[in-house]
Amino acid sequence: MTKKASIAPIAVHITALEMTAPPRQSLPVPANIHTALLSAPAIPLAFYRFLYRQVGGRWHWVDRLRMDDETLAATLHDTRNSITVLYVDGAPGGFFELQKLDDAVVELSHFGLFEQTLGLGIGKWFLLQALYAAWTSAPQRVRVTTNNLDHPRALQLYQMFGFSPVGTEESRLTPLSDTELLALAKRDCLMPAPGR
Repeated sequence: MTKKASIAPIAVHITALEMTAPPRQSLPVPANIHTALLSAPAIPLAFYRFLYRQVGGRWHWVDRLRMDDETLAATLHDTRNSITVLYVDGAPGGFFELQKLDDAVVELSHFGLFEQTLGLGIGKWFLLQALYAAWTSAPQRVRVTTNNLDHPRALQLYQMFGFSPVGTEESRLTPLSDTELLALAKRDCLMPAPGR
């Protein structure tokens, strides 16, 4: 019997950023695209995992996929957490997630677009909507982190909207194994319908 090779961790360079004032920019909704932003306070776990994988799969987002149902539900349904889903021409196209760390700090913990939504010219507008939402509770600071596995222009985009780097750190990330991916697919396909 051959032993399975383990997945090697990937080196990650993380940059933490903060903004201390709301954005001054104003961008129109891109023309000829029907968009809707809907808050999802009681988001079903399977739908959240779908959004998370669609946005974060190519950027190696793994943390929330490794959470069990109870931990993920407690995180997502905490009153300090909010999720907003972007719909483009009637279909999900991205999401952002905000966490109120305390009265002074809100973190943009997740933000991104589905691959098929990239290139439509809505990325900057969508980020601006996320920032407007982050500032609605009048915090002193809004935080975000990005890393070298993220979209190549993510750091530049955050800085364009008023974020400034406040620190860096090195970490390691272990990608999902084939076994984990198979388990995720089975879990999400076999989840009972609500109320069953």
